[in-house]
Amino acid sequence: MTEKTSLASPEMTSLRSVEGMWRGGLRCDVTAQSFVIVVDEPKSVGGTDSGPQPTDLFLASVASCFTLAVAYSARKQSIELDGLSVTVTGTYDGPRFRAINIVSRLGCNPAEVAKLVRAAERICYVTNTLRSDVDIAVEASAAST
Repeated sequence: MTEKTSLASPEMTSLRSVEGMWRGGLRCDVTAQSFVIVVDEPKSVGGTDSGPQPTDLFLASVASCFTLAVAYSARKQSIELDGLSVTVTGTYDGPRFRAINIVSRLGCNPAEVAKLVRAAERICYVTNTLRSDVDIAVEASAAST
């Protein structure tokens, strides 16, 4: 029997939402819970470079989720981590990423590395979503003025 581990907590529900508000030019502010993330494009494409671009945030979602999944797995298995870094690189292919490479460096007993990475792969919401056939629905309406 395989034990399924979940990062779900009482604060997590079956629905998660964030909101993006356009702030002119190629900038928007994304609100996630009580946090505001400034998102912008580089000056080279007409932005003001006042924040990371959406594709950087996409890769940051992979890196942060995988990092926290490794840390969570280490804690659950009582494995001490002296350090942890995750570097994520995306390879562009037109208007999407063709490949995403995750490189993890774990400060722990080398014999524990593979076990922790396997556990993280099982529970990382972002990488599991990318590997799945997720449904995307887009709705739009004219805003009232």
